[in-house]
Amino acid sequence: MNVIDHVRDMAAAGLHSNVRLLSSLLLTMSNNNPELFSPSQKYQLLVYHADSLFHDKEYRNAVSKYTMALQQKKALSKTSKVRPSTGNSASTPQSQINMMLANLYKKAGQERPSVTSYKEVLRQCPLALDAILGLLSLSVKGAEVASMTMNVIQTVPNLDWLSVWIKAYAFVHTGDNSRAINTICSLEKKSLLRDNVDLLGSLADLYFRAGDNKNSVLKFEQAQMLDPYLIKGMDVYGYLLAREGRLEDVENLGCRLFNISDQHAEPWVVSGCHSFYSKRYSRALYLGAKAIQLNSNSVQALLLKGAALRNMGRVQEAIIHFREAIRLAPCRLDCYEGLIECYLASNSIREAMVMANNVYKTLGANAQTLTLLATVCLEDPVTQEKAKTLLDKALTQRPDYIKAVVKKAELLSREQKYEDGIALLRNALANQSDCVLHRILGDFLVAVNEYQEAMDQYSIALSLDPNDQKSLEGMQKMEKEESPTDATQEEDVDDMEGSGEEGDLEGSDSEAAQWADQEQWFGMQ
Repeated sequence: MNVIDHVRDMAAAGLHSNVRLLSSLLLTMSNNNPELFSPSQKYQLLVYHADSLFHDKEYRNAVSKYTMALQQKKALSKTSKVRPSTGNSASTPQSQINMMLANLYKKAGQERPSVTSYKEVLRQCPLALDAILGLLSLSVKGAEVASMTMNVIQTVPNLDWLSVWIKAYAFVHTGDNSRAINTICSLEKKSLLRDNVDLLGSLADLYFRAGDNKNSVLKFEQAQMLDPYLIKGMDVYGYLLAREGRLEDVENLGCRLFNISDQHAEPWVVSGCHSFYSKRYSRALYLGAKAIQLNSNSVQALLLKGAALRNMGRVQEAIIHFREAIRLAPCRLDCYEGLIECYLASNSIREAMVMANNVYKTLGANAQTLTLLATVCLEDPVTQEKAKTLLDKALTQRPDYIKAVVKKAELLSREQKYEDGIALLRNALANQSDCVLHRILGDFLVAVNEYQEAMDQYSIALSLDPNDQKSLEGMQKMEKEESPTDATQEEDVDDMEGSGEEGDLEGSDSEAAQWADQEQWFGMQ
């Protein structure tokens, strides 16, 4: 029994998500080594992959893969026969049923029966990769999961990568982002799985979780170039673009995703991010709710809706959404950040402190958890020194971690240590460019009377994010502070202007007021 037979049996069993994942990896291997599978086998892989995409309602992508399958079939010699094998139909209904049961138990929070059902799927279909991910997500040890696939790895050719793949995703589901990134990078670079879209998407997501937004965006862009019909992960990509102020790119991404499929949560979330960062919170709320209707397990949709509710002052409703996001993704720090922001917004500092300490203990002492705990400590005058210690530890681990730099700058501003803050910000900006950092550096430069360079920093910040209101306010404030020479010259001009012209100006003001009244009236309609 070869690996294609395993794909066939899973397809017959209705294990579509497993077929999609495995066939994607095998097709990547085939592209990197065309001699790995026969033309007939590659044709079958393309068909199985297209079928799984069709089942997931990714119709544009399915059409693309079906077209490739037809081209592959034409390339076969006239004597070749493409005959689907007949698998063990007896196990077909049971495997499907077990996969559905496992997912339903997991969604209901019933871990033990979910684990049992996933294991039964693997017993019948040992290459059911989505079932493997399900077990890892339920805290089953990677070694135990790997033992369940050992026989198939030893008997089926070209599966030497599978044990490393399991190890990588075991790290993912334990929240060990650094080791997960290193393992997937080694898998992606040193094997036949180079340029696999699923692995690139996982890398992008891991970099995002680790707070490395720059590399996350790069990996998402690489995956998108390889697969123009890619939907998975594009909600996170859109969120990152929106945070960077690239709203035009976000809008274009949303339009492209809607053209691919409007039956998935991702395009609605991307459009919601555009609305949220355009300060249209009611629309962001609606789009987030629509995304949740399509996929109640969409963490990014829950975060979007929660953030919109929080900014609209509906904090208690927002808390419910952030808690659900935490239940679905307990290793994602941004879920906890959203909940803690809600606690701080409602002056529930004690609850925020408890949550931050729990995250610190659960996810470990890294730059992100240290900064999150420091953020809460900054809210209480009693814990200011603790905040300083935590931030120093965070910046020792990662000197370029933007959130830690921002919070340390906030602390230095309170202490009026502007020169120290300027040195901190210049160091952080040496190898990266970020709107918030440039804006804060501008604020510090104003405090030490370095007005021209402050203006330059505000300009850079606005070039990175034209919608950054605080940078715009800083620049406008500086422009209003005129030098004495300019003020004297304006007074001289006023003296030269006669009283007749003053009357014209007054009339102009009155006319402007009428237009303002009309605009206000139209705005109310």
